Amino acid sequence: MKSICVYCGANPGVSPVYAEAARTLARALVDENIALVYGGGNVGLMGIIADEVLRLGGDVSGVIPTALVEREVGHTGLTRQFIVKDMHERKAMMAQLADGFIAMPGGMGTLEELFEMLTWSQLGIHAKPVGLLNVEGFYDNLVGFIDHARDQGFIRPQHAALMMVESAAGPLLQRMKTHKA
Repeated sequence: MKSICVYCGANPGVSPVYAEAARTLARALVDENIALVYGGGNVGLMGIIADEVLRLGGDVSGVIPTALVEREVGHTGLTRQFIVKDMHERKAMMAQLADGFIAMPGGMGTLEELFEMLTWSQLGIHAKPVGLLNVEGFYDNLVGFIDHARDQGFIRPQHAALMMVESAAGPLLQRMKTHKA
Protein backbone atom coordinates (compact mmCIF):
# COMPACT_ATOMS: atom_id res chain seq x y z
CA MET A 1 0.00 0.00 0.00
CA LYS A 2 1.71 3.14 -1.26
CA SER A 3 -1.06 5.75 -0.98
CA ILE A 4 -4.34 6.30 0.84
CA CYS A 5 -7.03 8.79 -0.02
CA VAL A 6 -8.42 10.46 3.08
CA TYR A 7 -11.86 12.04 2.97
CA CYS A 8 -12.54 14.49 5.79
CA GLY A 9 -14.18 17.74 6.70
CA ALA A 10 -13.42 21.14 5.22
CA ASN A 11 -14.22 22.31 8.75
CA PRO A 12 -12.33 21.30 11.89
CA GLY A 13 -15.42 20.32 13.89
CA VAL A 14 -16.29 21.59 17.36
CA SER A 15 -13.95 19.35 19.34
CA PRO A 16 -10.13 19.45 19.20
CA VAL A 17 -10.18 15.65 19.22
CA TYR A 18 -10.89 15.68 15.46
CA ALA A 19 -7.80 17.74 14.66
CA GLU A 20 -5.70 15.51 16.90
CA ALA A 21 -7.06 12.44 15.09
CA ALA A 22 -6.05 14.00 11.76
CA ARG A 23 -2.52 14.60 13.08
CA THR A 24 -2.36 11.04 14.45
CA LEU A 25 -3.46 9.60 11.11
CA ALA A 26 -0.85 11.79 9.37
CA ARG A 27 1.88 10.41 11.65
CA ALA A 28 0.72 6.84 11.02
CA LEU A 29 0.78 7.39 7.26
CA VAL A 30 4.29 8.85 7.35
CA ASP A 31 5.52 6.09 9.71
CA GLU A 32 4.21 3.48 7.24
CA ASN A 33 5.63 5.40 4.24
CA ILE A 34 2.14 5.80 2.79
CA ALA A 35 1.44 8.91 0.71
CA LEU A 36 -1.64 11.04 1.38
CA VAL A 37 -4.11 11.70 -1.41
CA TYR A 38 -6.84 14.17 -0.50
CA GLY A 39 -9.08 16.95 -1.77
CA GLY A 40 -6.36 19.59 -2.00
CA GLY A 41 -7.80 22.13 0.43
CA ASN A 42 -6.07 24.15 3.11
CA VAL A 43 -9.07 24.40 5.45
CA GLY A 44 -10.55 22.22 8.19
CA LEU A 45 -9.37 18.68 8.79
CA MET A 46 -8.21 18.56 5.17
CA GLY A 47 -5.66 21.29 5.80
CA ILE A 48 -4.64 19.85 9.16
CA ILE A 49 -3.83 16.37 7.85
CA ALA A 50 -2.01 17.72 4.79
CA ASP A 51 0.06 20.15 6.86
CA GLU A 52 1.01 17.43 9.34
CA VAL A 53 2.05 14.92 6.66
CA LEU A 54 4.17 17.64 5.04
CA ARG A 55 5.66 18.75 8.37
CA LEU A 56 6.73 15.15 9.01
CA GLY A 57 8.34 14.86 5.58
CA GLY A 58 5.64 12.81 3.92
CA ASP A 59 4.21 12.92 0.41
CA VAL A 60 0.90 14.71 -0.28
CA SER A 61 -1.11 14.83 -3.50
CA GLY A 62 -4.08 17.18 -3.61
CA VAL A 63 -6.83 17.10 -6.20
CA ILE A 64 -8.99 20.21 -6.34
CA PRO A 65 -11.53 21.59 -8.82
CA THR A 66 -10.89 25.00 -10.39
CA ALA A 67 -13.94 26.50 -8.66
CA LEU A 68 -12.45 25.78 -5.22
CA VAL A 69 -9.02 27.11 -6.17
CA GLU A 70 -10.74 30.32 -7.24
CA ARG A 71 -12.35 30.59 -3.80
CA GLU A 72 -8.81 30.55 -2.36
CA VAL A 73 -9.13 27.31 -0.40
CA GLY A 74 -6.51 25.38 -2.40
CA HIS A 75 -3.38 24.35 -0.50
CA THR A 76 -0.28 25.89 -2.09
CA GLY A 77 2.51 23.86 -0.44
CA LEU A 78 1.78 20.28 -1.49
CA THR A 79 4.12 17.74 -3.04
CA ARG A 80 1.72 17.63 -6.02
CA GLN A 81 -1.43 19.62 -6.69
CA PHE A 82 -3.77 18.57 -9.48
CA ILE A 83 -6.31 21.16 -10.60
CA VAL A 84 -9.25 19.53 -12.33
CA LYS A 85 -12.43 20.67 -14.05
CA ASP A 86 -15.07 19.57 -11.56
CA MET A 87 -15.97 17.33 -8.59
CA HIS A 88 -16.54 14.27 -10.80
CA GLU A 89 -13.05 14.52 -12.26
CA ARG A 90 -11.67 15.15 -8.76
CA LYS A 91 -13.20 12.01 -7.29
CA ALA A 92 -12.13 9.86 -10.23
CA MET A 93 -8.53 11.09 -10.03
CA MET A 94 -8.37 10.64 -6.26
CA ALA A 95 -9.63 7.07 -6.66
CA GLN A 96 -7.06 6.39 -9.37
CA LEU A 97 -4.17 7.76 -7.29
CA ALA A 98 -5.05 5.82 -4.11
CA ASP A 99 -4.53 2.22 -3.03
CA GLY A 100 -7.21 2.58 -0.34
CA PHE A 101 -9.64 5.03 1.23
CA ILE A 102 -10.28 6.35 4.74
CA ALA A 103 -13.16 8.57 5.81
CA MET A 104 -12.54 10.70 8.89
CA PRO A 105 -15.21 12.91 10.48
CA GLY A 106 -16.76 15.23 7.93
CA GLY A 107 -19.99 16.40 6.39
CA MET A 108 -22.04 15.69 3.29
CA GLY A 109 -19.06 15.58 0.92
CA THR A 110 -17.19 13.11 3.10
CA LEU A 111 -20.25 10.87 3.34
CA GLU A 112 -20.83 11.04 -0.41
CA GLU A 113 -17.21 10.10 -1.15
CA LEU A 114 -17.25 7.25 1.38
CA PHE A 115 -20.42 5.77 -0.05
CA GLU A 116 -19.25 6.14 -3.63
CA MET A 117 -16.11 4.12 -2.86
CA LEU A 118 -18.15 1.50 -0.99
CA THR A 119 -20.56 1.28 -3.93
CA TRP A 120 -17.71 1.00 -6.43
CA SER A 121 -16.25 -1.81 -4.32
CA GLN A 122 -19.63 -3.55 -4.13
CA LEU A 123 -19.96 -3.33 -7.93
CA GLY A 124 -16.42 -4.59 -8.54
CA ILE A 125 -15.18 -1.29 -10.01
CA HIS A 126 -12.28 -1.42 -7.56
CA ALA A 127 -10.99 -3.90 -4.97
CA LYS A 128 -9.30 -1.42 -2.65
CA PRO A 129 -9.91 -1.30 1.10
CA VAL A 130 -12.34 1.27 2.48
CA GLY A 131 -11.91 2.36 6.09
CA LEU A 132 -13.96 4.45 8.47
CA LEU A 133 -12.00 6.22 11.22
CA ASN A 134 -14.67 6.43 13.90
CA VAL A 135 -13.12 9.16 16.06
CA GLU A 136 -14.76 9.31 19.51
CA GLY A 137 -17.82 7.49 18.16
CA PHE A 138 -18.48 10.13 15.48
CA TYR A 139 -19.85 7.49 13.10
CA ASP A 140 -21.62 5.22 15.62
CA ASN A 141 -25.07 6.11 14.28
CA LEU A 142 -23.95 5.58 10.68
CA VAL A 143 -22.48 2.18 11.53
CA GLY A 144 -25.75 1.34 13.31
CA PHE A 145 -27.72 2.39 10.26
CA ILE A 146 -25.61 0.17 7.97
CA ASP A 147 -26.27 -2.72 10.36
CA HIS A 148 -30.00 -1.89 10.31
CA ALA A 149 -30.07 -1.75 6.49
CA ARG A 150 -28.26 -5.11 6.41
CA ASP A 151 -30.71 -6.62 8.91
CA GLN A 152 -33.62 -5.35 6.84
CA GLY A 153 -32.28 -6.97 3.66
CA PHE A 154 -31.17 -3.83 1.80
CA ILE A 155 -27.43 -4.38 2.14
CA ARG A 156 -25.93 -7.83 1.76
CA PRO A 157 -23.74 -8.90 4.71
CA GLN A 158 -20.63 -9.16 2.51
CA HIS A 159 -21.22 -5.60 1.28
CA ALA A 160 -21.75 -4.24 4.79
CA ALA A 161 -18.42 -5.83 5.70
CA LEU A 162 -16.63 -3.82 2.99
CA MET A 163 -16.44 -0.87 5.40
CA MET A 164 -13.62 -1.45 7.90
CA VAL A 165 -14.44 0.47 11.07
CA GLU A 166 -11.84 1.34 13.70
CA SER A 167 -11.57 4.06 16.33
CA ALA A 168 -7.79 4.50 15.96
CA ALA A 169 -5.54 5.11 12.97
CA GLY A 170 -2.96 2.38 13.66
CA PRO A 171 -5.35 -0.57 13.77
CA LEU A 172 -7.25 0.75 10.76
CA LEU A 173 -4.09 1.03 8.65
CA GLN A 174 -3.01 -2.48 9.67
CA ARG A 175 -6.38 -3.92 8.60
CA MET A 176 -6.20 -2.06 5.33
CA LYS A 177 -2.65 -3.24 4.62
CA THR A 178 -3.71 -6.88 5.03
CA HIS A 179 -6.94 -6.47 3.03
CA LYS A 180 -7.66 -9.20 0.50
CA ALA A 181 -10.14 -8.32 -2.23
